[in-house]
Amino acid sequence: MEMSYYYFNRVVLVVCSIVVVSLSCFVAGDNGNLGASFIFGDSLVDAGNNNYLQTLSKANIKPNGIDFKATGGNPTGRYTNGRTIGDIVGEELGAPGYAVPFLAPNATGKTILNGVNYASGGGGILNATGRIFVNRIGMDVQVDYFNITRKQLDKLLGASKAREYIMKKSFFSITIGANDFLNNYLLPVLSIGARITESPDAFVDDMINHLKAQLTRLYRLDARKFVVGNVGPIGCIPYQKTINQLKENECVELSNKLALQYNGRLKDLLTQLNENLPGSTFVNANVYDLVMELIVNYDKYGFTTSSRACCGNGGQFAGIVPCGPTSSMCQNRDKHVFWDPYHPSEASNLIIAKQLLDGEKKYISPVNLRQLRDL
Repeated sequence: MEMSYYYFNRVVLVVCSIVVVSLSCFVAGDNGNLGASFIFGDSLVDAGNNNYLQTLSKANIKPNGIDFKATGGNPTGRYTNGRTIGDIVGEELGAPGYAVPFLAPNATGKTILNGVNYASGGGGILNATGRIFVNRIGMDVQVDYFNITRKQLDKLLGASKAREYIMKKSFFSITIGANDFLNNYLLPVLSIGARITESPDAFVDDMINHLKAQLTRLYRLDARKFVVGNVGPIGCIPYQKTINQLKENECVELSNKLALQYNGRLKDLLTQLNENLPGSTFVNANVYDLVMELIVNYDKYGFTTSSRACCGNGGQFAGIVPCGPTSSMCQNRDKHVFWDPYHPSEASNLIIAKQLLDGEKKYISPVNLRQLRDL
């Protein structure tokens, strides 16, 4: 379902969980009481954690955030031109603000009662994923960080109330997995050895087994309401189209095949967890089909292109050089499905957010986000 503007031996460093949609949001009950949104994942969910790391994966430079009204168009570390899906959903449900990045200085005290963001551009399910960026926060460490927050909540609310707050009023959203393919298994040169020694089936098994352990750890820390996004059509992003010299209506077959293979296993895993972890609700967000719908039928939604990045440089689809101060930028950002070579625009996020909030089971199941909130 996370842009770096640095280069390593003249190879553009691809960052984050491309086109995997941020599923993070605040939870607002009908009575006005707000729960917390605990956000885990990669760059499409990262709201600034990587700003505090010595890493090659950052999005804290212009024109990122140019349409983010909360900062007057200044970058925050979000890897898009405006709001993430989580920001939009939170506003729809009446949230007073956005989940604070765990590494931010103000992630203390009562601020954490609205939620905490642990996500990191370049992060993945597997610990080896994203190592080309030097520093990033993988999913295992993100869960470790939540354990710290969990103890802080006990001190703020008392053990009993903290447990109830987490179990009944809080969302846990997980948007991760694409980096494990694009910045690990499929990474040019660096991953050749891994692909020789490990089949796609074995690699996907490894991902699923690690994710199962990570989600189970969160459950044992009292998480109950989970939203888990699958991996989007990573073979259709402008970067992949550009470097493979594809036509507008073509996508990289292998990348999408791997995503679909993982997505099938993820669906089975979430069904298993729903059955085996009492009191839990694991929601499967089918962002692969959501994003593919925008890519294939872009004109139906008012877009003029789903192939060319609004902000970027290089090749037919501006998909080689990441978005930064020297990049070309389209005049109408609302007409592009993709903001940069890797991430959706705010206009796309608005459309996807509606489906996550109120969509049918083909996109989000067994319940949508409004229904999950009210459980």
